Amino acid sequence: MESMQRGRGHKREGWLDAPAQDSFLSCLSPSQCVMVDKKMNPLVKWAIILFVLFSIILNIVLIGINTKSAPKCSTQRVQPLRDKHDQRSSVFADLTQEEYLQVQRYMLKQKDLDISTNQITKPSENFLFLIDLSLPKKKEALAYLDGKGSKPVREATVVVFFGAQGSIREYVVGPLPKPTYHRDVTIERYKMELPINARTATVGEYALLFTFLDSEVFSKLGKLMKESFDFSEDNKLNVFEQMPRGVRSGDRKTWVSFFRDMSGMYIHPVGFEVLVNHESVNASDWKVERLLYNGQYFNTLEELQQKYDAGSVKKIVYKKSADYGSLKPRHKPLQIGPQQFYAEGKRYSISNNHVLYLDWSFAFGLSSLTGMRVFDVRFKGERIVYELSVQEAMSVYGSVTPGMILTKFLDSSIGIGRFAHELVRGVDCPYEATYVDTYRYIDTPVPVRFRNSICIFEHNMGQPLRRHFADFFHNNYGGMVNSALVFRTITAIGNYDYMWDFIFYQSGSVEAKVHATGYISSSYMVDGSLAYGHQVADHVLGNIHTHFINFKVDVDVLGVKNVFQTKDMEYVNVSMPWMSDHYAMVPQLVEKQLKTEQEAALRYGTKTPRYLHIASNNTNRWGHQRSYRLQVFSFTGDHLPESQAEERAMSWARYKVAITKHKDLEQTSSSLYSQNNIWNPAVDFSKYIEDNESIEDEDLVAWVTTGFLHIPHAEDIPNTVTVGNGGGVLLRPHNYFNEDPSIHSSDGVYFGMGAEESCDYNRMACLSQETCSPVREPFTYNGFDGVMKFEDWS
Repeated sequence: MESMQRGRGHKREGWLDAPAQDSFLSCLSPSQCVMVDKKMNPLVKWAIILFVLFSIILNIVLIGINTKSAPKCSTQRVQPLRDKHDQRSSVFADLTQEEYLQVQRYMLKQKDLDISTNQITKPSENFLFLIDLSLPKKKEALAYLDGKGSKPVREATVVVFFGAQGSIREYVVGPLPKPTYHRDVTIERYKMELPINARTATVGEYALLFTFLDSEVFSKLGKLMKESFDFSEDNKLNVFEQMPRGVRSGDRKTWVSFFRDMSGMYIHPVGFEVLVNHESVNASDWKVERLLYNGQYFNTLEELQQKYDAGSVKKIVYKKSADYGSLKPRHKPLQIGPQQFYAEGKRYSISNNHVLYLDWSFAFGLSSLTGMRVFDVRFKGERIVYELSVQEAMSVYGSVTPGMILTKFLDSSIGIGRFAHELVRGVDCPYEATYVDTYRYIDTPVPVRFRNSICIFEHNMGQPLRRHFADFFHNNYGGMVNSALVFRTITAIGNYDYMWDFIFYQSGSVEAKVHATGYISSSYMVDGSLAYGHQVADHVLGNIHTHFINFKVDVDVLGVKNVFQTKDMEYVNVSMPWMSDHYAMVPQLVEKQLKTEQEAALRYGTKTPRYLHIASNNTNRWGHQRSYRLQVFSFTGDHLPESQAEERAMSWARYKVAITKHKDLEQTSSSLYSQNNIWNPAVDFSKYIEDNESIEDEDLVAWVTTGFLHIPHAEDIPNTVTVGNGGGVLLRPHNYFNEDPSIHSSDGVYFGMGAEESCDYNRMACLSQETCSPVREPFTYNGFDGVMKFEDWS
């Protein structure tokens, strides 16, 4: 440092010594120096100095002008909210961290239950698996929301796996926040006892399974594991399970498939699968019943080892795999894509679990089991929907290998909302979205905070909501940008990521939709594999599978006394009124009102009317019944045949739309126990329809099934894209209003010929004068805090 300083000082001395003695250097800045002769006229000298000074000032001003940035956008909304937040929405709010802890403490005080909350509790012990909100009865909630009744008692649902007794129990615990009672509601809710084998596999059971595989499989097949998979302490294999776990009620026999320990493990199968019998709650009783190695079956490890050593099996020879499953970009980013920001503050507001957006309001929550849900959805102050919620996500796979040949995933049995991790700002949601934290208690020793696991944002949907350019006669333009509010979460359930959106449009429509991305499930290619999919990598088959998604849509059109109607068209042969001897085929409206639940159970595979309505008996100005239409977007594969024993656990997927009379005990279309007792399900949706109750002038619920068939292909590597892989349901007003309500939106644009530059009804004309730069929140991410841990961390 000293030598550098000396060098710079030496250079400076050279500067001053270089000129002749009759001159001196006048420097007002390092870049503005002039040589001034001592013999020069004093007036000239000062003129030069003033000129230099003026030049410097002018340069500073010009630089300031050229580098001046636009003013920061306002973070405060310019226009006031159209309504006030309603704290009564708290009846639907998820449990708080303190409420979870209060319920946990209360249950632990019940010494007769002998409950553990240890993260790695053994299946033979009693484990407090789940705490979640117990929703209030609808009648009580409506009375409270409408100011006609007291606030419903706030309660929690608690699920305990009683390994010591061989059963599962559900309790209602209350009142919150300081519980004093618990009530066993298992029989009330399910009309049956719940056997312990119906339980979800817990972290404690997985920990024992990993230990079992290490000691009973890997260590006993050392030579094979090394030569075929380069298996070692530093190079393990990952596991992925087949579900359901067996072929009949009471089974807990799981085919475990092995995958390379690489990024995107799901598309790196190695060709080795093991059938583990873990029916006993005591891990010492577990055993290996079958093995599959390179397409060949073996009854015991000893048989496989003996035949491998004898050279009588077709061996897998280890070969290092390319890292084709990595999502690390192949090229560094060069340019940021388009960004959206709020020029005049956000037009929505969130208070606790209540959202206001222009003419919309709703309450929201996130169930650990079923995921995203909204309640008390109102437009212009009128309730449209009591409940809109995700119910189930189901997939049926095809394969020639056992790890997938019987696989039928029912994700609510694992927990859809359970895996809603932090959303990445600017990728999962727009950078300027509002992010909401959630707490969950499922298979953990304490409630876990999931930061930024919900996002809410207003979004330009990329096309006008409506528009018309008048080319004839009245020359004008009228249109409106399609700005809508999006309520989103994304759940990463194993290999698949589901993006769930509820979208609120200014036309009075609400949309529920899902897109799938993530990794496909795959299997190791053997003889016959290509009948069940396409090859997508070396020895890797992308297995054909279905995606079925079920939504609950509890629509209340001007109250709870509604009817279900269908509308469609048919061609009729009509004579021309002015030419009676001439006929033409003309489309005509066909309207029906369905009277019973079985009539209104509209199956896939049959012709379904294209217009489906939940209607009130009230009429609009033109005499038509005010209604909301259910418009389903779906590309589903075929549903599992009803002859299959597993089908009853997913019987909701028979129906594109099914309408039932509301019952508090028919809260969900599936259950936590469907996956692992799929042959004798605790909830069989078809029974909701069997009693065939009247649906005329009743409180109606629509159960909507959507989805898509997925035949994996090369472009699913490394990840399936969201484009084209999804489905949903749109709730649209149909004669509910007297005109399109969006005509009253201040987002509308209108101008005529000669007024193109007027800003009166076209803010776009003045946008260039109103530019501002956004105020950005710093980028942070804490999502890895909530990943599953297979050890005790309490």
